[in-house]
Amino acid sequence: MNLILFIVMISVSFIAVRIGAIAFQLTGLEWSLAKFQGLSCFTGTGFTTREAELIVGNPQRRKIASLLMIFGNAGLVALIATFANSLRTPAYVSQLKIPFIHLFFAAELLPWINLIIIVAILYGGYRLFTHTKILQNLTDKLRKRIVKKEFVKGVTFEELMVSTGGYGVSNIEVNKKSPILNKTIHEAALRGHDITVLVIERMGETIPNPKSDAEMLLGDRVVCFGKLDNIKKEMVGDEKVH
Repeated sequence: MNLILFIVMISVSFIAVRIGAIAFQLTGLEWSLAKFQGLSCFTGTGFTTREAELIVGNPQRRKIASLLMIFGNAGLVALIATFANSLRTPAYVSQLKIPFIHLFFAAELLPWINLIIIVAILYGGYRLFTHTKILQNLTDKLRKRIVKKEFVKGVTFEELMVSTGGYGVSNIEVNKKSPILNKTIHEAALRGHDITVLVIERMGETIPNPKSDAEMLLGDRVVCFGKLDNIKKEMVGDEKVH
């Protein structure tokens, strides 16, 4: 029973970290950074001063980080307890009516057998969850669930840097209401509106300096430079940007 509980806790912990990463991404963090911060918060390790400021300076991210830390601490205690109990010889073994020599070997070998099973399952789980296609499908399903339930208010427009003259660098999420949805940079006439697309991020893949025929799809994050009013009008299309 403890062995099964330990395996369940490992699986739940992995999914919790993945949910945290998706939630961070929806608030505007780049995907690789969101994954790292999700793992950092859950385990309570890995923060740097600069990256910590990205979390504590945003109310939504602070809330996500707090929940991950709470669940992470509780999960760690449960994992240690279930792991330790998995390596103990169950009390029922001593009550079995079997010869002493067999009972001795059962008591001595059972914890090692459980340890081997745990290592094998952890390795199998690692191979399974790091399989690109399986992991991507899981991430997509979790993201759709989070967006549908509105657990996190997604960021569709974020000013990363503002310079003089109303120009700046912005991070935009392409959603169903975006005027640029399913359009190429050329078709959206972005350069004609003094907007330069610097990066398109899609499913963890980064496309730097995209060409004019690069298409902007649902869920893409587009980093661009230009006049902020033009960016809001031509790329966001919604007066109530977040």
